[in-house]
This record gives sequence, structure tokens and C-alpha cells, in this order.
Amino acid sequence: MNKFKLSALTSALLVAGMQNAFAAEEANTAVQAQEEVEVIEVKGFRRSLQASQAEKMANDSIVEAISAEDIGKLPDVSIAESLARLPGVAAQRLDGRANVISIRGLGPDFTTATLNGREQTTVNDNRGVEFDQYPSELLNEVVVYKSSDASLMTQAVGGVVDMRTISPLAHGEQTVAVNVRGEYNDLGALNAGTENTGYRASVSYIDQFMNDTLGVAIGYSKMSSPNQEERWQAWGYPELDYDAANPLVLGGAKPYVRSSELERDGVMAVLEWAPNEQFTSTFDLFYTKFQDEQVLRGIEIPGMWGAGWANTGITAIEDDGQLVTAGIINNAAVVVRNDVNLRQADTTAVGWNNQFIVNNNLTLMADVSLSQTNRKDWGLETYSGTGRGTGNGAVDNLGFAMTGPGGAMFSHNLDYSDPSLIKLGGAFSWGNGVTVPSDGQDGFINTPEIEDTLQAIRLGANYAFDDAFVSSVDLGVNYSDRHKKKRDEGFFLTLKNYPDMLEVPAEYLLEPTSLDFIGMGNMLSYDAMGLYRSGIYTETSENATVASRANNSWDVYEKVATVFAKANLDTYLGDVRLSGNIGLQAIHTDQSSDGTAIEIKDGLVTKTPNFSQDKYWELLPSTNLNFDLTETQKVRVGVGRTMSRARLDDLNSNINLSYNQNPGAGDPNFTGSVGNTALKPWMAWNYDISYENYIGESSYFAVAAFYKNLENYIFKQVEFVDLTGVIDIPDGASPIGRFDSPQNGDGGYVKGIEASFTLSGALIHDALSGFGFIANGTMTDSEVKETPESDPYQLPGLSDRTFNATFFYEDYGFNARISSRYRSDFLGEVTAISLTRQLVNVKAETVVDAQLGYDFSESGIASLDGLSVMFQVNNLTNEPFTTYLDGNKSLVRDYQNYGRNFMFGANYKF
Repeated sequence: MNKFKLSALTSALLVAGMQNAFAAEEANTAVQAQEEVEVIEVKGFRRSLQASQAEKMANDSIVEAISAEDIGKLPDVSIAESLARLPGVAAQRLDGRANVISIRGLGPDFTTATLNGREQTTVNDNRGVEFDQYPSELLNEVVVYKSSDASLMTQAVGGVVDMRTISPLAHGEQTVAVNVRGEYNDLGALNAGTENTGYRASVSYIDQFMNDTLGVAIGYSKMSSPNQEERWQAWGYPELDYDAANPLVLGGAKPYVRSSELERDGVMAVLEWAPNEQFTSTFDLFYTKFQDEQVLRGIEIPGMWGAGWANTGITAIEDDGQLVTAGIINNAAVVVRNDVNLRQADTTAVGWNNQFIVNNNLTLMADVSLSQTNRKDWGLETYSGTGRGTGNGAVDNLGFAMTGPGGAMFSHNLDYSDPSLIKLGGAFSWGNGVTVPSDGQDGFINTPEIEDTLQAIRLGANYAFDDAFVSSVDLGVNYSDRHKKKRDEGFFLTLKNYPDMLEVPAEYLLEPTSLDFIGMGNMLSYDAMGLYRSGIYTETSENATVASRANNSWDVYEKVATVFAKANLDTYLGDVRLSGNIGLQAIHTDQSSDGTAIEIKDGLVTKTPNFSQDKYWELLPSTNLNFDLTETQKVRVGVGRTMSRARLDDLNSNINLSYNQNPGAGDPNFTGSVGNTALKPWMAWNYDISYENYIGESSYFAVAAFYKNLENYIFKQVEFVDLTGVIDIPDGASPIGRFDSPQNGDGGYVKGIEASFTLSGALIHDALSGFGFIANGTMTDSEVKETPESDPYQLPGLSDRTFNATFFYEDYGFNARISSRYRSDFLGEVTAISLTRQLVNVKAETVVDAQLGYDFSESGIASLDGLSVMFQVNNLTNEPFTTYLDGNKSLVRDYQNYGRNFMFGANYKF
């Protein structure tokens, strides 16, 4: 049969993409061997666009791609920021940096990340990858799969993000690249003893040996990145009862300033051996070590919820009918806090892939891998105030007006920076009264830890047919074994000289911290870590008395066996080329959990081990059909069933129960909450169609529509659990308890439309060849219900609108770029009390970044050949991160002002 013949343009792009965008010379040679064409080498951002477009054109699935501009240089400073510029992808910020992503309106729980095609472990409690763990300098390409494919071992309802390292043999030449950047945050050092400057540096080495049969790629990156933040944080907004009206009022606030230094080391190594044309063996290693040290100082102010113990109530002065907009917190006591958060995490990914071409038709493959993550958090809280315990010490009449950029602006009378007034010790009676005195909580320590290990082996075979409708068949099996363990412990801190309060020793005092951004003036600041290490506190475990803390430790195990088959298509329907694939995965899952049943007896926690297990099969068919209407126009159709596994913290077998000896009529003796190891995954049928028109070397237009029919969703529901054999049942009590538990409920749909285009100025006029414009947008809608009669549920991570735009110039060595990304309101997951996680509404945001640079290779100065410089500004318009409560944007929970980050750097390649 006749084989499809690519145009010279398309061939050049495809070769560039398949050879990881850096073998330009060899790619051009390969194309010229087929057709005599003039090839002009393209560098920088335009090269990245060409390689990304080539990947999008060549892939049988509906994908988006990001390719490196050069060795060690993705288009943005982080992977998540680059991903967030793709159609249908949005990022959520954490501490000022893009952190996790949503794909087509589905949040991190519904997306999967792989490295070189292998699933990765995660540093958080669940499965969503935090992309700031992966240095962008060590990656060559990132591909986002939006439609399903039977050869992807990690299907996901939202999509799959595959991060890829470079192939040293495909690169084809010796290269050394060095990147150095300085970094500056314009908020300044908000906390004494911290810095607002940092740096990023990386070095990469690629070479070939033994007559180009052995390739080596090694990269190392180092980052010390500052971050500053002014944060308003509200406890909430209860009702205020006065004059028979009930507007809402500030329930309490915990505003503070945060200074952090993110230290990250990364190592990438690839060893590729191809002794002959039949055999290739590739070993790759990726390692990152991540340490984030945060200093937080602020004043915690109980408002309406503090009436009767922290103050004598609120006098409302003004309200707008819904919210008290001005008032006085009468006779108010506060807690002055000096806190430190430390996070240490390391991730290791190792893979060994072997491919053997038996003959012209048969190729065999074997791949083994290990991904491992360890994370330790250590959160120190230290308290100080004017007197020990509730109702003691000097008080203040705090005026407030809801006129701040995020929340309240306060007025005050006391000097909160006076060390003779503000002394170490608990200002409120927050102790448990069992293992520590009720007024003996002078601080607290949170110490959650995560260990996540995933081992996998994959065996596969590809058999190619000669001149057949089915061009080849892929068959294989994959087996993975995952164990995620969480251990969480908290400790009350009590001064050793309790009940006396302690004036901060002079050697630990620091310059006061300004809280002018909320009107509270200066506050007492001291070296909290130094004080803790000096041994002034005793520690008492909270796990002994608090069931929710003791219930936050668990082990979850997953053993997954996948059998897959895929038929690859390549034929003609008249003059239209048809390519694609039809496949099926059969997946068997064995999931289990070691947990505990937790009871409180006489004020103390008792634990009983509890193990649970479940097994199930799922079938995932998939079809991808691509119709090449012309050499530059495609229509793609994708249909497939996908799955995203349940959250790991929902799969645990923990039981948190309370016993009531004399319950009300019809009520059980036992109530509480329980995990569910028998949870099935989120399942969906995905329907995709797209039209793509490639109109130039780096210009195209695409429009796509998608519909995800969610077969089920996971909701918190009431579950009746038989506790027989789990705990000792008291005489006369029923073993059947009523518990809140995650359960598979009804589903719904997610649907949307995407449009994207990249325009090169050369299409308009040769004089504009250096200019270009990129834009895309996505509109998404959803409806998910717990039951057919219930109200629709808001999906985490879903923004109903996202838009991205980039305008750039690149020619004669100069480059300039300004980019903007917008996402509408969404439900995001943020950190709550005791480093737990909470879903809150996140306000729409527009983030703007800009970059200027010059490549001295275009200067004609031989001594500067290979050197380029750049200047970059992140968050150019200083966009805040804002969350709100109960769907009411006037009820601000968090308002985080990060400032702008400026970077100046140089890249040298030889």
C-alpha cells in the first residue's frame, strides 16, 4: 500500500521533536536526504515552539507539549508555570510559586504525573505531584496526555503529565551548559534574620563515546529561592446578634508575615548504550532534595468566637446588612506568635529500560523502575502574651474596619513589641487539662512524616505487519507495588518554669516585625528556634489525648497488575490518511491498609490495630483515530474509559469512634468517622474531538471539545459499620455503629471546549518574522451529584474559564516575552490547622510574567559565542492569592501578598 508522505516542513518538525529538540544538525541532514530543502537553524523560544508542535502533530493521542529552549532551559522557571500556559491546564500557587495543576477542570486528585513514562511517588498525603519538586533545568520535554491510550500505564480521568529527560545518543554531540541566576523579592526581608535574595544554578554535560554507541547525560541544579508574604487569615465569620438583626462578623483572625528560603538540589543522569542497531539499554536516575524553611510572625486575634474568654464581645459600629464592616473587640487579649515551619523532602526515581529488535517485525521491551519519596515536616509554634491563661493580663480595645486589601485593618492601644509586656507563655487556656494543665499550652509542634515507595516492572512486545490496515500490535504486562505510610504526632510545649511566664532573654530578641499591613504596628520578635533548642520547654504528646491526631497515621498498600493490548492503525480512507490505535487494559488491584481503631477512655486514647483489604478488576478500552485531511490539517477523535484511584488518606482503615452508653432513641452506641479501604476509583468515559491546522513552522490553530461522563464520585456519607472483632463491645451495646465515611456515590459530567493558536509574524510579513503571539482558552462546565435528588457538588480544581496569552520577539540575538495566565474561581486545597488540608474557594487570578534576554552568539564576538543573558520578573503585577468562605467573596479567609520576584542570569553553552 502507499505510505503517507510528510511534507518537508512536517518532516523537519517531527525529526526535531523525536530527537528531543537538540539534534538540529542531524535532523536537518535526515530531512535533506529525502528532499532538497534549505534549512535555517532556529534557536531559543521559537525552537521550543517548533519542537512542541512536532510532538503534538506526531502523537496519536490528543496532547500538549513543552520542549526546552536549550540544554537546561525550559521556557519558564518552573515546570508548573510552563504547564499552566497550556490549553486546558491551570496551576494553583503555594507560597507564591505554581505548585499543583488541574487538567480540563479536574484537580490534582484526577491527574497523574510520570517521569519517562513511569508513575511517580508524591511528597503530599495523596497522589497529586507537586511539580516544584522537579527542577526544570534537568528536564528536556513535558507531554500532557488529554485522551486515553492503552500503552499508558497510569491512566487518569483528568490527564497524564509525562516529564522526560534527554537522550544523549539522539542529542548526538558533546555539550556543556551552565546556567546561573540571581533572585530578588521586592517585599524585602519581612522578618528579622531572613533574606530576600537567592540564586539558581545548574550545569549539564552530554557526550557520546565508543563510536557513538554509549551516551552520557549528567545534570546538577541548585536553588536557594527567597519568598516573602503578607497574609491575612480569618478564622471565619459567625453571626452577630444585635438589635434583632444577624449580620456576620469577624470570628477571629491569624494574620502574619512569612519569610522562607527554599533550598533544592537536583541530580539527573542518563546512561544510554546501543552497541548495535538491534539493542538499546538506558539507565536513568533523577534525584531531588528539597528543604523549605519558613519563619512566620503574627498576632492571633479571637473575635466573635472569643467572646467570653478572649474578650467581652464585639460592638458593631457599621454593617452593610450582611457583614459588620467596622466595630470594636472589647477588652481583647491576643496571642503573639513566633513560628517556624521546616519541610525536608527527597525524591528518587530510577529506571532501566531495554529494547531488543528481534527482526524487522518483532521488538521486545523490558522496563524496571523504583520511585521513592520521604518527607518530614516540623512545625514549631511559640506563644506569648500579657498574662497566662484566659482572663489574665492586660487587654486592649481593638478597633477593626473591613477595609484592608484582604480583610480587617485594626487600631490598638498596647505596644505589642514591648518585651516587658509581651512574655513567653500561653495567653489562653488551650491545654487539654489531662496531660498538660488547661493553661499550660505555651506552644506546639506538628511532626507529620510521609514515606512513599513504588516499584514497577513492565514487559512488552511490538509486532509490525507489512502493508496491513493494522500497522503493528503492542502487547504487554505491568506490575506495580506501592506502599505509602504516614505518621503524624503533635506535642504540647510547656515552659519549664510554669506557671510563671518568661520574659524573652535578651540574646534571643530580634528587631520587631512590622504588621503595619493590618494596622497592628510592631510585634515582639525573637529567635523561636534558638529558644526551643535552649531547652526552656517540656514536650507532651498530643496523640495520647486527641483522637483526630492519633487517627492521622496509617499505611496503605496497592498492588496493581495490568495487561494491555493495542492495535496501531495506519491506512487510507480514500485520500484521507487514517492513523491511531484501538486498545484495552485489564487492571487488577489489591489494596489494603494497616490502621487503628481509636477510642477515648477516661480522657486518654486507646488504640486497637485494624486491617482491611479489597480486590477488584477494571477494564479500560480506548480508541484514538486521526484523520489527516491534508498534510497540515488533522481531525482527532478519542473515546476511552479512564480511572483515577481514590485518595490515599481515604483508603486508610482507621476508625475514630465515640461510645455513648445511653444514646437517644434510635441512635447507636458508637459514632465517629472511618476510612474505606474498599473504595473504588473515580471512573469516567472520555469523549474527545479536535481539529488542528498547522499553518507554518511554528504556527497552528486548534479547537477541541471534550465530554467526561463520570460514572461515580467519592462523597462523605453515613456508613453503618459492624465493630465485632475490631474492638471489645461493652455488655448490652450494639456493635453496629454509625460513621461518616468516604463512599462511591453517583457521578455526573465535565464538559468543555478549548481553542488555541500560535501565530508567527512571518505569516503576515517577512519584516515581522521575529514576532509571535500565543493564546489559548478553555471553557468548562460540570454537574456532579451525590444522589439524583441532591444539589450539584463543586469539583475541586475546576475553573470554568482559563485563558493564556504570550507575546514575544526573538531575532538578531534579542528576545523579549510577556505572558499572562488567568483562571476563574475554583475550589482549592490549602493548609489548615496542624498542617492538615482543607478545601476552600479560591478567587480568580491573573498572573503576569516578563522576560528580556540577549544571545551573544548573534553578536559576532567570537569570545562570547555560546553566552546568553536574561532578565525575568515573575508576578509582575503583584497578583495576590485569595480564598473565601461559603461562596461569599466578602468573607475572605486568606489574602496572600507575595510581591514580585526579579531574576537576572546567564547561560553559557559550549
